[in-house]
Amino acid sequence: MSASNNSNSGLVQVKYNDEIVRMFTLATIIWATVAFSIGVIIAAQMAIWQLNLNTSWLTFGRLRPLHTNVNLFAFAGNAIFAGIYHSTQRLLKTRLFSDSLSKLHFWGWQFIIVLAVITIPLGLSQGKEYAELEWPIDIAVVLIWVIFAINFFGTLLKRNEKHMYVSIWFYIATIVTVALLYIVNAISLPISFFKSYIVFAGIQDALVQWWYGHNAVAFFLTTPFLGLMYYYMPKAANRPIYSYRLSVLHFWSLIFLYIWAGPHHLLNTALPEWLQTMGIVFSIMLWAPSWGGAVNGILTLRGAWNLLRTEPIIKFLVAAITFYAMATFEGPLLSVKAVNALGHYTDWIVGHVHLGTLGWNGFLTFGIIYFIVPKLWKTELYSKKLADIHFWIGILGILFYYVSMLTAGITQGLMWRAVNANGNLVYPDFIETVIRIVPLFFFRAIGGVLFLAGFVLLIYNVYKTIKQAPKDLADETVQVKGASSAVNHSERGHRRLEGMAVAFTILALIAILAGSIIEVVPTLSINKYVKTENKVEPFTPLELAGRDIYVKEGCYTCHSQMIRSIHSEELRYGAVSTIEESMYDRPFQWGSKRTGPDLARLGKKYPDLWHYMHMENPRAVIKESIMPAYPWLISSKIDFNRLEKTVSLFKKMGVPYSDKDVSDAGISAKTQALGIAARLKDQGVKGDMSDKKIVALIAYLQALGQKGAQ
Repeated sequence: MSASNNSNSGLVQVKYNDEIVRMFTLATIIWATVAFSIGVIIAAQMAIWQLNLNTSWLTFGRLRPLHTNVNLFAFAGNAIFAGIYHSTQRLLKTRLFSDSLSKLHFWGWQFIIVLAVITIPLGLSQGKEYAELEWPIDIAVVLIWVIFAINFFGTLLKRNEKHMYVSIWFYIATIVTVALLYIVNAISLPISFFKSYIVFAGIQDALVQWWYGHNAVAFFLTTPFLGLMYYYMPKAANRPIYSYRLSVLHFWSLIFLYIWAGPHHLLNTALPEWLQTMGIVFSIMLWAPSWGGAVNGILTLRGAWNLLRTEPIIKFLVAAITFYAMATFEGPLLSVKAVNALGHYTDWIVGHVHLGTLGWNGFLTFGIIYFIVPKLWKTELYSKKLADIHFWIGILGILFYYVSMLTAGITQGLMWRAVNANGNLVYPDFIETVIRIVPLFFFRAIGGVLFLAGFVLLIYNVYKTIKQAPKDLADETVQVKGASSAVNHSERGHRRLEGMAVAFTILALIAILAGSIIEVVPTLSINKYVKTENKVEPFTPLELAGRDIYVKEGCYTCHSQMIRSIHSEELRYGAVSTIEESMYDRPFQWGSKRTGPDLARLGKKYPDLWHYMHMENPRAVIKESIMPAYPWLISSKIDFNRLEKTVSLFKKMGVPYSDKDVSDAGISAKTQALGIAARLKDQGVKGDMSDKKIVALIAYLQALGQKGAQ
């Protein structure tokens, strides 16, 4: 029995489900090892290009999306579920709603992660930041999230503690908002079991993606971890949270303001100016609630600062909150248009992201693991000394990583923008800006190795702690006083709302819907932003096939296709990009990082042979290139049979293809491929390339910026 009544004392005996918490905790550690290891590998690949190994599924373009997904869904996801299931039962003084749903949630989530680990390196990807998973896995994610929601809200409704503590508020906002974000951003139409196309195109896709992408950080990497901070910081310090009123202000202002800030990822682009301004304004406003939460967490230690010297758990938690404060200061700073013009597309953004993920999410999770593992396994932590060493190695690793990427990013930004007295670019060859920062890539890799090394100490510490635990582990059983569900009319304001779970959830949903509707809905009617005279031709079937290859190989992780409204960009790349140029793109390719140059005007800049040689061996055309080689594209064949389905689907989604374009898609692609293959043969390429993927990719690259206004 999970609960029983004591008629004599009026107490209810509750047996918590700690088994599921132990399962999610161990999964967190296992997947963190995978995520951090892949991070070290891709950091090393940036410093030493030879580590790409000429194997398709081990290139940077395939592994980088895997790294972000394993970090987001596997490491952070399992940590969130472990912390929420552990803290929720104790805050609500009741067992989880369903043991069966809990196990289904656990195994379903691990199955999803395994599918991601298999499919992403194989190139089965939608090519959207933090949303690469293909449509069957997206459906599985939503189903498991619904199971999690039912289990959480079922627990909430049968609680024995009437008033919901601040952590529960953040959990509610997380569950509701992530569901909305994921479902909207993932809407796509399939042409096969593992190939689909997003329904949004161009500017629509850009805005929806960063509404999702920014708020995936907000509501998957921030709000649930803030909920965990509000529970575990007071528990570890054995002191109440600093300020209840600040908690209330922090929660409501954060969830309302955060949702509006997505457009700051698209500053100085073709995004309408009013949306860019909105993103800037709300990003700057986020300073207040973010720092309010950080202050609330750190000042919980008031009068007990000596714990920082004696307790490694407190060190991890305080450092995590400090990194949260640093990251949430830098985020709004980077949202100022002038600063964004310098930092966007550079490694500064990579450093900024890792300041949050390694420092905030990583250190908070480590502190929680050190706190709950001894409690879950009914023993003492094996070694505080090892935990201390882990802390300092981890700090050093983060500093190596962040400082190197900040330096690299500012160096890149300044070099890209440098113009001499004659009005010419000081560094016209993009590779000059890459050569200058390669040494800093080594420092980043060293930082990653240090961070991983510290984590290995955690693994050993946890292993030894569990090994010394008693063999028969019993879930914690407590006696609590049952709570009446009746509303206390003498309570007023927020205190009364904390006893009304349904009303609270509805208000939280309204808070996040307000910004979402105003931000996203106006752009769904793209015609109001498209100038008829600037419309462009859609890609040919062969170019679409090449574009799919471009996405599959992860080229978007290193290249953008968006020339910003900055003078130096016009000098380097040509005319500023327009909305119309990407109006048929699914997914959009505006990019988020430039390890290589922007490709918006690449078409016809080089002959076909140059592209062939560049993909076969980049060093053959650019001696200092750090780009991987793609020799398998020269031997792999194009799937001409799928093109009719692709063109037909695009036609249904509004791309102006005729019925003949659809029916002749395969023939058209083969004809265009024969032309490119003939030119390659004339230029000295041996063998018949007319049915090879390299030809499709060349067709796509040569079309960029060349479709012309209609």
